[in-house]
Amino acid sequence: MKEAALAAGLPVLQPPRLRDPGWAERLAALGADLAVVVAFGQILPKAVLEAPARGSINIHASLLPRYRGAAPIQWAIIRGETETGITTFAMDPGMDTGDVLLARPMTISADETAGELSARLARLGADVIVETLDRLATLTPTPQDHAAATLAPRLKKGDGAIDWTRPARDLVNLARGCNPWPGATAQAAGAALTIWRARAVGGAARGAPGTLVAHEGALAVATGEGLLLPVEVQPENRRAMPWADYLHGVRLAAGARLGPGAA
Repeated sequence: MKEAALAAGLPVLQPPRLRDPGWAERLAALGADLAVVVAFGQILPKAVLEAPARGSINIHASLLPRYRGAAPIQWAIIRGETETGITTFAMDPGMDTGDVLLARPMTISADETAGELSARLARLGADVIVETLDRLATLTPTPQDHAAATLAPRLKKGDGAIDWTRPARDLVNLARGCNPWPGATAQAAGAALTIWRARAVGGAARGAPGTLVAHEGALAVATGEGLLLPVEVQPENRRAMPWADYLHGVRLAAGARLGPGAA
């Protein structure tokens, strides 16, 4: 955005904190009709939101009031949602709590990662924000149902830690939601192992959670419910690779145990 603005001859301001004294007045002096806020990681004070003549609107990658917060795409996948979307709303001093202007749903594909879904939502979001601006004079803001709100806090590295006692389907979703960051991690052969993609496969989870078990000519991992078959993994300090290539390199066999990830 900065590069595009500079190329177009537009001024670029980069305040460290919009709560610092003077910024609301400086923004008001621009004489803007409206502010559009996208992927800005600060809660904006009321004076900043009201600096433009018609206030500020935000574009958010969920169907509000669900998944308010910094990581709506990742948490929707981690929690097994099959639908998300884009919402534009009139901003207030709360976190994603303002009245909804437009909402457009999008189906989450069964194997889609957070990175892949983010790219699709970005394209949809560009269309929705333009439509919102085109129709702003005639849209009726709709208050959110705050009782139905859910939160999507900023992801931490420890959020990707694998707990093998959880169901295989949940761990598949964890790997999807933590791709490309922070990655779903376990311990294997004395080192960290990131699982980027995996499948839940049929069959009873024979052995304790984390145990490698034979399954249809491959090695799957027993979980608290079902088996997890890693597809793409990345050993510590090495490149990503197919699960079969990793097993061949470390010579793990059925009965070996994978440990949980570091929280």
